[in-house]
Amino acid sequence: MTDMSKTGPLNPSCEFDPNEDKIREECGVFGIFGMENAASLTALGLHALQHRGQEACGIASYDGKKFHTERHLGLVGDNFTGEDPSERLPGHISIGHNRYSTAGQTVLRNVQPLFSELHSGGFALAHNGHITNAYTIREHLVEKGALFQSTSDTEVVIHLIARKKSGEFIDRFVNAIRQVDGGYAFVGMTQDMLIGARDRFGIRPLLIGRVGDSYILASETCAFDMIGATFIREVEAGEVVVINADGIRSFTAFPNAQCRPCIFEFVYFARPDSIVSGKSVYQVRKRMGRRLAQETPADVDVIIPVPDSGVPAALGYSQETGIPFELGIIRNHYVGRTFIQPTQQIRDMGVRLKHSANRSMIEGKRVLLVDDSIVRGTTSTKIVRMIKAAGAKEVHFRSASPPIKHPDHYGIDMPSKDKLLAANYDLKAMTEMLEVDSLGFLSVEGLYWAMGAEERIADAPQFTDHCFTGDYPTPLIDRDREASGESKQLSFLVEVA
Repeated sequence: MTDMSKTGPLNPSCEFDPNEDKIREECGVFGIFGMENAASLTALGLHALQHRGQEACGIASYDGKKFHTERHLGLVGDNFTGEDPSERLPGHISIGHNRYSTAGQTVLRNVQPLFSELHSGGFALAHNGHITNAYTIREHLVEKGALFQSTSDTEVVIHLIARKKSGEFIDRFVNAIRQVDGGYAFVGMTQDMLIGARDRFGIRPLLIGRVGDSYILASETCAFDMIGATFIREVEAGEVVVINADGIRSFTAFPNAQCRPCIFEFVYFARPDSIVSGKSVYQVRKRMGRRLAQETPADVDVIIPVPDSGVPAALGYSQETGIPFELGIIRNHYVGRTFIQPTQQIRDMGVRLKHSANRSMIEGKRVLLVDDSIVRGTTSTKIVRMIKAAGAKEVHFRSASPPIKHPDHYGIDMPSKDKLLAANYDLKAMTEMLEVDSLGFLSVEGLYWAMGAEERIADAPQFTDHCFTGDYPTPLIDRDREASGESKQLSFLVEVA
C-alpha cells in the first residue's frame, strides 16, 4: 500500500529516510471470520506482524448490524492494549492492517483498513504491496468524476468495485483486481464474507489458517502462531478466496498466473520463525550464510552479525567455516525512527544510538561482519568505524544477499537507483567506501541455492528478484508514463498531522 502524495505521484520510492539504511516492507494484513471477539484476535495477529509496518495500524469489524473501525498512528501495542479491543470493535468478522508509509509522514486518512459504503453494502479493505498502474487508473477515474478521499493506491480498487454496479460482489471484486497490476495482497470484508486476493505472480504473501471453526488470512505464519491457529495453505498466485458461513471458496482471477514470490521475504522481511512458500525463513537465511562462506571466504578470528537481521546468516557462515560466532554488536531496541535529530552532529551519532560495540569480543581480532544486505552503505560504514574504534585489527564485510542494483516498485521502501551503492560502484570502490579490508556478496546463484533451487531459470525465474537482476515481472506503467512525460499532474493534498 503506497501513499502517492509523499514523494511525487508516480515514484513513491524516490525518497528514503536519511537516517535509516534498511529497506522496509510496506504493510502486514490480517483477517478472521467466524470468531466472537474477532477484533481481539486481529490485534494479536497485528502484534505478530508489527515488523512489517510500524507507523500506523487499524482494525475493522462487523457485528451483524454495524461496521466498526478504529485507526491510529503508531504501534499496535500503543493503541490496542488495555481494554479488550472487541469491546470497542464487536463482531465475528474482522480485518487489520499494519502500515509503513513509503516515505514522509503518515496521516490518518491513509491508515487502513479503508471503509466505503457501496450500493451493495459496507466494504473494508486492507492492502500490502504496491499497484504499479494506480496513478494511471486514478487519473482516468478522476476524469470521470470520482472523488478520492486518500492518496493511497488502495482506494483505486474500491472505486473500481463501486463503478461496476451489476453482478455479485465477488465478481465485481475480481473484475477490479484484474484491472490493476503490481505486487499486492488484499484482505477485505463485507457484512457476510472475508475476502483474500493475491497478485498474479504471488509477489506479496498471503496465507490461510484455522483456529477452531474459524478461518484466518495473514501475511505470515507467525501471526497464526500468536493465536494458536493452524496453517492450512498459501493463497495461490492470482487466486481470490472467499470465506463465509459456508466455508472457503476459491476463484481464479488470473488463469495464467505464474508464482514468483518476492525473494526479499527470505532475505529480510519475514520473521525468522515464519514459514514462507513452504520453507523455514530461518533455515534459508542460515543456508545463505553457508553459501556465502563458500563463495567469499575470509581469514578472520571471529564472525559478528549486524543485528538483528544478520544473525542467521552469520550463524550459517560460522557453522560452515568453524570460525567462532560472537555477539560483537549489541543493539538498543528502544531507539526508534522518531528520535529527534536536530543537528548534523547528532545525526552522525545515529548508529551509536542503535548499536554498541562489545569490545571484549572485538579488540585485537580480525573481524568479519555479516549483514543481510547493503543498500546505500551509510550505516555499514558507521558500523565498520565503530568496530575499528573498539580495537579490531582488521574488519571484513559480507552481505548475505547479492548486490542491490535496482529499485523496487512492488511495495518495498527503497531509494532510487542513483542512491543504491552497488548500482553505482564496483567491488573495489565499494570496499574503499565502506573502509573495510575486504567485501563480499552472495551471488544470485547462491541465493537460489539457499532457496533450494538448483539454478535460476532465466526464462521463467522462480522468484521475484528484480532488485538484484533488473527482471521486473510486471509492467511498470506509472513509472514508464512518468519517464515519457505522458502523465497528467494531479493535485495531492499535503496534510499536517
